Amino acid sequence: MLSEITIENLGVIPRATAEFSPGLTVVTGETGAGKTMVVTSLRLLAGARSDSSRIRQGAAKAIVEGLVDVEAAEEGARAAALDAVDEAGGTVDSGEVVVSREVSAQGRSKARLGGRLVPAAALARFTEPLVAIHGQNDQLRLLSAEQQLAALDRFGADIPPLAESYREAFREYSALARDLKRRTAKRRELAQEVDRLDYAIAEIDEVDPQPGELESLSETIKRLQSVDGLREAVTTAVAAIDGAGALEEFAGAEDAEGAADLLGRAQSALQGTEDSEIDGIAARLSELTAALTGISGELGQVLSQLPTDPEALEGALQRQSQLKSLTRKYAPDIDGVIEWRRKAERRRSQIDISPEAIEELERRLAEAKERVESRGVSLREARREAASRLEAEVTEELHGLAMPKASIVVAMRESKPTIDGLDEVELELKATGGARPAPLAQAASGGELSRVMLAVEVVLAKTSSGATLVFDEIDAGVGGRAAGEIGRRLAQLAEHNQVIVVTHLPQVAAFGDRHLVVTKEVTDESVTSGVRALDGEERVSELARMLAGLDDTETGRAHARELLERARADAAPRASTTAAAG
Repeated sequence: MLSEITIENLGVIPRATAEFSPGLTVVTGETGAGKTMVVTSLRLLAGARSDSSRIRQGAAKAIVEGLVDVEAAEEGARAAALDAVDEAGGTVDSGEVVVSREVSAQGRSKARLGGRLVPAAALARFTEPLVAIHGQNDQLRLLSAEQQLAALDRFGADIPPLAESYREAFREYSALARDLKRRTAKRRELAQEVDRLDYAIAEIDEVDPQPGELESLSETIKRLQSVDGLREAVTTAVAAIDGAGALEEFAGAEDAEGAADLLGRAQSALQGTEDSEIDGIAARLSELTAALTGISGELGQVLSQLPTDPEALEGALQRQSQLKSLTRKYAPDIDGVIEWRRKAERRRSQIDISPEAIEELERRLAEAKERVESRGVSLREARREAASRLEAEVTEELHGLAMPKASIVVAMRESKPTIDGLDEVELELKATGGARPAPLAQAASGGELSRVMLAVEVVLAKTSSGATLVFDEIDAGVGGRAAGEIGRRLAQLAEHNQVIVVTHLPQVAAFGDRHLVVTKEVTDESVTSGVRALDGEERVSELARMLAGLDDTETGRAHARELLERARADAAPRASTTAAAG
């Protein structure tokens, strides 16, 4: 539900705030006052293309900001809207989301959703499940075959699960058909691809690379290349610690004492002096002697592990060359090569052009086609049953909208299977009982199309609630009793939805639960408009003005009061019925 909208420097409106409530909100005002700017603002918040020519003369930019209560929407619509906010990284505060649009005089546009800067398309994703805007141009949507099919599917409560089941089968069938066509039409290319994959997999398997192997091998090669220097350094260090006689490399050399022996002798000399300071130094020497002994053991272990095979370096270099050959062909590193092989094997398993594989694929395709046809027939039957009821209910609404001889026909024609089913659906209008049905675009005038659209929305509203429906002067070209019927149906539509209508007819405006008026002030320099809510006598005066400018006559005001009383009387039975149902 739309709670509030603020408009700044749009059209003739310098700044205005309009609050909306559940039920029916009517927006009225003199010609040129800027009523349509309210709808233009809603279109901008819905992600429509911006137009810098709409900016108030002399202003640098126009700003529109709206507050949307998503908690009032149905569960599916609420979830879709919240997903759009979450995707944008926006915030939701107590179930409400702030949306805004800024248009500069240079034509640049900025959109925000939940406080985050987003593309205008993100606003469209957010508002699409929540808000529907209907105007003279929006009637073109009703002429779309896709929209007409969607209207029928919305009307039939059992259709959506059948449609989804059919689409699932159709997607499976389409995927299998594409696979079969690819395998049969490109058999030679696929056979060549199999050969390439088999060769690559075999080459990688022959080397059998291990994760991280190239890095560890580089360290090994580095050590092998400097093994003589490492051995000399370690043996020299061991001889310095333990004495030259401790190593075979120094056999026959002068039996010089090592550092460990010298430290041991120093420790022995200091022990037993019964002097606390000297005893402390002796203890520290003992610790150094123990540490040297440990170091000597570690160096001996390193020495024993140093490679002695003269061919080890050559073998490591050969292994490194094999691994680098793989990284040059398949991936920048060995881990990438292993991953490439895994993907290649999976791809190889998917390519089977043997006669047996083709036969198996054809069998699966035939089964999938049977599922498409079976589920398509079930969907067709459900749609035909819903079409019959939709025809009757929309036709009844048209009779109440001053089209007493007109009727709606939901034409269903068999077609080749598509993602939407086995049939094409088209709404047709019969102007009279004896006339032949014709597509809406050919049979309905602008005013009639408005009434058809309203009739369809009223019928569809019986199966949904919580939406915001905006109508921009759909009563154009309508008057008399038909105007009153439009008002009644808008009020009926507002029982379970929020309805906002811009109207020039007092018969429609009288049904509003909330009445907003766009006022205009003209000076020599400019035209300025604002929006305010009406109640009591102010509303009576506005309705009287709409009655051919009779706001300053008691006759006009009396007629306005009568319109309000009739509208309230019409609303009373609906309100009691709704309360009883609740």
